[in-house]
Amino acid sequence: MKFAISKASFLKELGFVQGVVDRKNTIPILSNVVVDAKDGEIRLKATDLDISVSTSVPAQVENDGAACLPAKKLFEIVRSLPDAEVVVQAGGGDPARITCGRSKFKMASTARENFPDTPDHPAESTKLPGEMLRTFIHRTQFAITTEESRYALNGAKFELSDSGARMIATDGHRLAFIESKMPVTTARKVDVIIPKKSLNEILKLSSENTSEEDSVEFASDDNHLFFAVGKRRVSTRLVSGQFPNYDLVLPKENENKVTVSCADVASAIRRVALMSDERSRLVKFDIQQGEMQVRAQAADVGEAGEDVSIEYSGPPILVGFNAQYLVEFFNVIQEGNVFFDFKDGNSQAQLRPSVDGGYDFRYVVMPMRL
Repeated sequence: MKFAISKASFLKELGFVQGVVDRKNTIPILSNVVVDAKDGEIRLKATDLDISVSTSVPAQVENDGAACLPAKKLFEIVRSLPDAEVVVQAGGGDPARITCGRSKFKMASTARENFPDTPDHPAESTKLPGEMLRTFIHRTQFAITTEESRYALNGAKFELSDSGARMIATDGHRLAFIESKMPVTTARKVDVIIPKKSLNEILKLSSENTSEEDSVEFASDDNHLFFAVGKRRVSTRLVSGQFPNYDLVLPKENENKVTVSCADVASAIRRVALMSDERSRLVKFDIQQGEMQVRAQAADVGEAGEDVSIEYSGPPILVGFNAQYLVEFFNVIQEGNVFFDFKDGNSQAQLRPSVDGGYDFRYVVMPMRL
């Protein structure tokens, strides 16, 4: 195999595929990227057996062939090269040679046959709006659990049918729910759990879409989901297990509604939380007609409080939340007003943005014991 390619083109595609490679992988071949040169282009592929990514880019191919090269090291080398043509030669069991100007490198290579097979993308696919996918992921992935033992919660539930699309994530203490109000045409109903790491790759795929039509090709089979933009492909194995019945968590009787400026309450929570207990992160909300007092205190450290103007005419409510859960919500909702829907101080609260942008976004947080 021998080909020549511009540094910028090579680096851009290497940056896309090497994200799935885990340096600590116990299977050595998975630390490699497949480089396959033929038909005037090079094709790159990497996998961790759960997620597979691939792409292709035009190149001047002198000799067809393929080899497995260390993904992270190859990316670092190409990134360090001057902005000039890069020549790569590999195969025959010899070390790969990389030259660019006066720079010359040799690196270990492995035969292509040693790399595991990855699932092929189905011929039939559905177009999903790229903006919708990005919004879904941004507004749910922060609520995915970090506890690996809770396997079914280590991803976001994705539902797709002719009636619409929705995504849900939870860690058992809070839940993020978003549904598109735009109709979606699909050949197959989907109800799956997408792993958290896969969501990051799908987000990267969609975010780098430079076409005028901001869409992502989507397909599925019994065990995988497939996403594509142009020459770039992402396939992901699904999370097995039973996702909780989120409909039971969404409040039905939270009739005490507070309206407050997103900027005002978010900044107040961030400031007051500086004095919250480091373990519990408890922040208290004392809600009266027209005013919300946000307070926190930590033994041997001090206390903090701030008053925030609100629109509210219901009964007094005293409730406490983990400040980090609220801060993460306000990291993705940064404009307009936000609605706090309460039943009382002992039941889950629901937060909703006033600016929906065509989405029904709800965030449910369990209260803490005061």
